[in-house]
Amino acid sequence: MALLTTLLLTLAIAGTTLADVDPTSYSHHSYVQLQSFMQNQVNRCPSIMRLYDIGTSVQGRKLYVMEVSDNPGQHESLEPEFKYVGNMHGNEVTGREMLLLLIEYLCTNYASDSRVKSLVDSTRMHIMPTMNPDGWEQAVEGDSSGVTGRYNARGVDLNRNFPVSTNYVRGLVQPRAAEVETTAVINWINSYPFALSANLHGGALVANYPYDDNVQHNPVYSPTGDDDIFKDISKAYSYAHSTMHKAQRCPGSSESFPDGITNGADWYPLTGGMQDYNYQQSNCFEITLELSCQKYPPGNQLSSFWQDNKNALLTYAEQVHKGIKGIVTDNQGSRISGAIISVQGRGKTIKATTDGEYWRLLLPGTYSVTASASGFSSTTKSITVTSSGVARLDFTLNAGGGGGGPQPTDPPTPAPTDAWWW
Repeated sequence: MALLTTLLLTLAIAGTTLADVDPTSYSHHSYVQLQSFMQNQVNRCPSIMRLYDIGTSVQGRKLYVMEVSDNPGQHESLEPEFKYVGNMHGNEVTGREMLLLLIEYLCTNYASDSRVKSLVDSTRMHIMPTMNPDGWEQAVEGDSSGVTGRYNARGVDLNRNFPVSTNYVRGLVQPRAAEVETTAVINWINSYPFALSANLHGGALVANYPYDDNVQHNPVYSPTGDDDIFKDISKAYSYAHSTMHKAQRCPGSSESFPDGITNGADWYPLTGGMQDYNYQQSNCFEITLELSCQKYPPGNQLSSFWQDNKNALLTYAEQVHKGIKGIVTDNQGSRISGAIISVQGRGKTIKATTDGEYWRLLLPGTYSVTASASGFSSTTKSITVTSSGVARLDFTLNAGGGGGGPQPTDPPTPAPTDAWWW
């Protein structure tokens, strides 16, 4: 018996039998407390965490990001990059606290939980608990459906402030001059090869996916060319959540969302949203997660929200490991910067990094994929994607030819009569 006990203890220390460990403290964090909390997690787990900021808010508060990776500060070849963004609306705070709890959870469980270790070792995650720290300063605990603290310090709704196109014939639409928080996030998106993202909000319980708008700015279903993927990853979150998939109505609301998901514009159209910007102007697929019926719930409810969202937050991040990825090189083995990856039948193209890497979300199936680059002949290959994980698809391009020209984006419904080019 003593030998068995010793063996079980050894296995637990090795991370094969220990259950995951949840945080023990649940409370709202002020900006100063948030700073201290994030630094404490770095101090606890310096081998997997790096704290950085992408700029400051209107009032000078830093927009902090926690990188979680087995090699923090480094991009590892073909390792996908993922991001979570919370508290874009300052009075919608559930996501802010869930992301702080997620950071603590990853730190605590990395050495003992195989699922956490696998996710951290295979993914470079970037977690921003608050995009709007100034707005949070004005928000009031207990707010159910108000707007106090929603906007930034200049009174601007940051989720109406991104340059997106609702009519590709007209071209790029800038709703108004970009705020400093918006500009910081745009620069951030341009600095890392994010493949998947989620933007955490409150005031409903649903996973919302692009498009958020359409040409007529009407409340009608407005799919992207990757509607199947967006519905799949949205369901990945809603079904991993304790109740989101059950389509329960929030108190006092008549809204019900089958499977716990909705197309953004079909719910209500908005121009200048961050999820549309990610999809239209970068390689990143992003959805918006509404995590609580009450925008600023009391702190004593955070433990329950954590139990509702913990598995879903992990499950959604794991979705970055589906589809295809690869490296584009020339026939001398040198990597080609900025090659364009296109999938037959899908308007959205992916631009390879300066190191020739790319990631492209796809569901199981067989696809015809083309890689092209200026000064090289295009190459097309067939690839079968399965449900067992991401498929590797590399390309070697031969010098010569006129590939790599401007690529069409994927227009919202209804499609314009003329193409718009990136």
